[in-house]
Amino acid sequence: MLGHSHALSGLATGAATLPWVPVDGPVAQVAWVAAVGGFAMLPDLDQGGSTIARMWGPFTDVPAGVVGTAARGHRWGTHDAVLGPLVFGLLAYAASWAYWSSLLVLALAVGLTLRALHFVIPGRAENTVIGNLLLSWGAAWLLLEHSPSPLWLPLAVVLGTLTHIAGDFLTKEGVPVPLFWLVRRSRLAPIHLRTGTTLEKAVLAPLFLAAAVAFLYLNTGVSELLDPLLHQIDARG
Repeated sequence: MLGHSHALSGLATGAATLPWVPVDGPVAQVAWVAAVGGFAMLPDLDQGGSTIARMWGPFTDVPAGVVGTAARGHRWGTHDAVLGPLVFGLLAYAASWAYWSSLLVLALAVGLTLRALHFVIPGRAENTVIGNLLLSWGAAWLLLEHSPSPLWLPLAVVLGTLTHIAGDFLTKEGVPVPLFWLVRRSRLAPIHLRTGTTLEKAVLAPLFLAAAVAFLYLNTGVSELLDPLLHQIDARG
């Protein structure tokens, strides 16, 4: 799937799971949804030199090369539905106990979301290394300063990673057979949807966006703010 499709599906998943996650208040809810949306891009940080890996210049490109080597190439280890969530989740768990490491992980999520959704954001600041660094770290700092310590970060990482893998499972390239690929390289690809087709761009991506908006409306305080206005408009009509 294209990057923005992964991000939109992650945002929809994050919004849909709000009633069952340990987040309280609008700031924490925004942080959770943004984190899951960003982490739905995380498995693709297995390819040095890729668009996502270049997000923060050498600060992401060098680690991406290391991740790709450890994962045995693109769309292997990080796309394993068992190993990917487990390893990324454990790393996030270790990071969640300290402020600066939590800030780093959350900034990575925001940066990935901005980079993936650049096509609907005015300007190009989020596409530049400096612009993305400033926006993502600034947003992560604001979220951490106005919400409790995000001990839910590992859960957001696991959920985002699984959302990404589920999306790639639908594509022609598929995903590795969990664990078994370590012995014999093999993939699961039952549907063979081509990446970047009209179906993905004109149907799936808008559906993910609509789902994200709908679940945000249903699962946050937005409905409490908008419902009275809608009732007034309806009464006047």
